[in-house]
Amino acid sequence: MDFQYWAVQIEKMPRSELETLQLQKLKAQVDLALRTPFYKERLTKIGIKSKDDIKTLDDLNRIPFTSKNDLRDGFPYGFLAIPKEEVVRLHASSGTTGTPTTIYFSRDDIKRWADYMARCIYSTGCDKNDVFQNMITYGLFTGGLGFHQGGEEVGMLVIPAGAGNTARQFKMMQDYGTTVLHATPSFLLHLETKMREAGVSRESLSIKRAFAGAEPYSEDTRLRIEALLKVDVYNSYGLSEMNGPGVAFECQCKDGLHIWEDGYIAEIVDPNTLQPVKEGEIGELVLTILCREATPLLRYRTRDLTSFYTEPCKCGRTHRRLHRITGRSDDMLIINGVNVFPSQIEEVIMGMKEVGNNYLIIVEKDGALDKLTVKTEVISDIFMDDTRPLNALKEKIKETLQASISISPKVELHESGSLPISEGKAVRVQDKRPKDV
Repeated sequence: MDFQYWAVQIEKMPRSELETLQLQKLKAQVDLALRTPFYKERLTKIGIKSKDDIKTLDDLNRIPFTSKNDLRDGFPYGFLAIPKEEVVRLHASSGTTGTPTTIYFSRDDIKRWADYMARCIYSTGCDKNDVFQNMITYGLFTGGLGFHQGGEEVGMLVIPAGAGNTARQFKMMQDYGTTVLHATPSFLLHLETKMREAGVSRESLSIKRAFAGAEPYSEDTRLRIEALLKVDVYNSYGLSEMNGPGVAFECQCKDGLHIWEDGYIAEIVDPNTLQPVKEGEIGELVLTILCREATPLLRYRTRDLTSFYTEPCKCGRTHRRLHRITGRSDDMLIINGVNVFPSQIEEVIMGMKEVGNNYLIIVEKDGALDKLTVKTEVISDIFMDDTRPLNALKEKIKETLQASISISPKVELHESGSLPISEGKAVRVQDKRPKDV
């Protein structure tokens, strides 16, 4: 396989040089952080009064973790390190209630972010000959503009399609010869369903690749999208607090996400003890950004669960790789005392060929006990006069889930297209238990 590199000297930089660069950038970030009200108080309290107090990368461990609640407490400008007149953009969390987490960007921050996104996109084999249809939400959400500016940096023809309206999406794909898509994995699955309903032939489309992100998804879901849409699907990782997309991305090997270590320092810790996990073990990802001047963030707890690969990638890049995000430490469901991650359920049902492209997990109280219900769509061939295939499938799902999560759920089967579809991040879990229980 012929690999292509956007910034080959950085992407294949020897580890010793990469760590030297990280230390240089970390010192600059600490210098910026000391200009913010939040970090000035926090860092001086532990004896860090200037960047010169950072001697080695190990000094990062002296700094306390930063949380989403810290960002909310510092709203609106407690984390701003430059004069407000030098800020050219902000992005904020998409919640409709409560205090948002807001990140500010200088003009140079935007340029650096675009360059990291170009590095991601180019690493999958895309180039200026591609037509890129960005089917993700624009606005305060970072995914839309992040990929948009990265695509333009690569030189691709970018279509700012936005989310939803599948009929219009198909029309644009056909009219402009779209070769690359970006959407949530749930919307890509929805797209295939709508393609069949609308009678759009795969032969009328030129798509070759798709970027999927913004929500955790299993390898079985990726394989299903690839088989249904006949495209190569690449996993993307980012979060708004770290600019958005562009933190880590799969290369053409599709064997883990390269985290760009010249822009981020990554740690993986036990979410309960906050101590480093052993190499290769799953824990919570903690990130320090090295490529933003307006809003420095040191040791930010992402709540995302992952692990490092221990072996190098065949592409020759020296930047460490992350396993796909398996879930979030704060998304874990405790059901009758058993820890369950939604990703465990998705992995089971998406691995069954009879199951459709959409599902819903509902947790309720049944007296003193918790009740777990898994609703899933099934392929249309299953719904016929003979109910025996449906009953057999229901039992198969129930037994497989019980073996995986140690809980026997109630399983409901629904016709294809009958469960609600979200145009943004999919809402897969409804926890209806009283909040005070």
